[in-house]
Amino acid sequence: MAGSLLQFLRLVGQLKRVPRTGWVYRNVEKPESVSDHMYRMAIMALVTEDKQLNKDRCIRLALVHDMAECIVGDIAPADNISKEEKHQREEAAMKHLTQLLSEDLKKEIYELWEEYEHQSTAEARFVKELDQCEMILQASEYEELEKMPGRLQDFYDSTSGKFNHPEVVQLVSSINMERNTKIAATTSEPHS
Repeated sequence: MAGSLLQFLRLVGQLKRVPRTGWVYRNVEKPESVSDHMYRMAIMALVTEDKQLNKDRCIRLALVHDMAECIVGDIAPADNISKEEKHQREEAAMKHLTQLLSEDLKKEIYELWEEYEHQSTAEARFVKELDQCEMILQASEYEELEKMPGRLQDFYDSTSGKFNHPEVVQLVSSINMERNTKIAATTSEPHS
């Protein structure tokens, strides 16, 4: 069993070296890894103040939701792979990964992944919003690092109207206000 656990941990460790495809396609310098993204999502889940949600479950969903990408890679919309094909690849990867674990862990992790995939609980829907919110937060940071406010607008456009949870709506509003201020400051600067 220890050998299988080690194999599981090495596979999941690959997430540290799988860059987020959307950033790669947009030529972002030093793009974050899938692991970086999942870590901040787990922190976002940790700091939720929504007492209606099972916070522990949200953290676990955040840690599992992209786990299959250690095998299949980060499949982006631009890759032109159907949702069905993406789901089949990720499902096979999750089955491969979880079969390396004890029966209890295999069941727990696979069921968490399925819950997220099917958006079958309030926690899964909240974590999906965190997924998209974390992406635009990261986009705003890249725009700031590159001193190019507005460059990654398509990431914001892809999430428009998808936020419903009050905490996430508030966070997105803060990100957008901060970003719009920077864009306005850039466009009002005299050009030399």
